[in-house]
Amino acid sequence: MSWDKTGKVQSGEYMGSYYAGRIVNSRVKYGGTVQHTVDLFEPIKVFSELRKTILVSDPYMRAA
Repeated sequence: MSWDKTGKVQSGEYMGSYYAGRIVNSRVKYGGTVQHTVDLFEPIKVFSELRKTILVSDPYMRAA
């Protein structure tokens, strides 16, 4: 299984809001964990701000 999910659709919960969007970038962080940049289909409100893009860590994925 590849850690790079660029182009895939992802949905879930982020800071109490449900989201859906397309992954535009995947990267390996220091320590080997994977983080995805997700462009949202609909903006979500986080800390009184509307966000169109979020960073999501993938707790089940580690780069080899």
